[in-house]
Amino acid sequence: MHSPSAITLQPADLLESVDLTQAIEDKAKYEKQLKKWQQRMLQVQQAYFRQGKRAILVFEGWDASGKGGAIRRLTEKLDPRGFNVYPIAAPDPIEQAKHYLYRFQTKLPAPGSIAIFDRSYYGRVLVERVEQFAKPQEWQRAYQEINEFERMLVDDDVRIVKVFLHISSDEQLKRFKERLNSPIKRWKLTQEDIRNREKWDDYHAAINDMLKYTNADHAPWRVIAGNKKWYARIAVLKAVVNAMEAGVDTSIPPLDEAVVSAAEKALGVR
Repeated sequence: MHSPSAITLQPADLLESVDLTQAIEDKAKYEKQLKKWQQRMLQVQQAYFRQGKRAILVFEGWDASGKGGAIRRLTEKLDPRGFNVYPIAAPDPIEQAKHYLYRFQTKLPAPGSIAIFDRSYYGRVLVERVEQFAKPQEWQRAYQEINEFERMLVDDDVRIVKVFLHISSDEQLKRFKERLNSPIKRWKLTQEDIRNREKWDDYHAAINDMLKYTNADHAPWRVIAGNKKWYARIAVLKAVVNAMEAGVDTSIPPLDEAVVSAAEKALGVR
């Protein structure tokens, strides 16, 4: 496997070290934290828009780990014109005939906007590896290809934030049962989810390799404990906001005096 020198190995980020008992038990505390961090996320989005900055948010995680719920809370208060969410499924025949990064290159964010990938190009070293959709030499070289792809984007002033939602096997089984028995959730459970669960250990090894070989200083992984949904949603918001704020002026600019003067003359307000 390729392990470029740019990668900083951080064993603390590997799955075995994640404390899955972390929780927010009080609903009022959760809602207060949610409001606070959603407001900060909106302020970050506005700063990126004003300054023409771009960001890519990568969400990976186990099936039923809460990626959709986390993304929904992250984007709930944002201006919908400033972001796109791309749910990534299997490539279509045209995409299969091209390099696997092609369909992500066509979804890169425009200036002032955010691209959010619900699953991503990391499928090359996860599902394509485990299910043998990619040959060993193909997924092994993908670590270096992905690192170089992200390095190119960061060098072009794109902020990349990568989140992995980790849950236990028991918690996944519990959520699968909930989905199966809930009329409004059962559509979320697929035969593919069940098949993937049968290969839990294979996916566990693939995830650890992904975290190890693609955890770069310029695009580190943020592994979130997902067993407790309230905790996970706040932790995701914090991780994304803090990463996007770093080195960026998110202060609210003063009023444009020309606009104030025009409003006073034309509308009689100040």
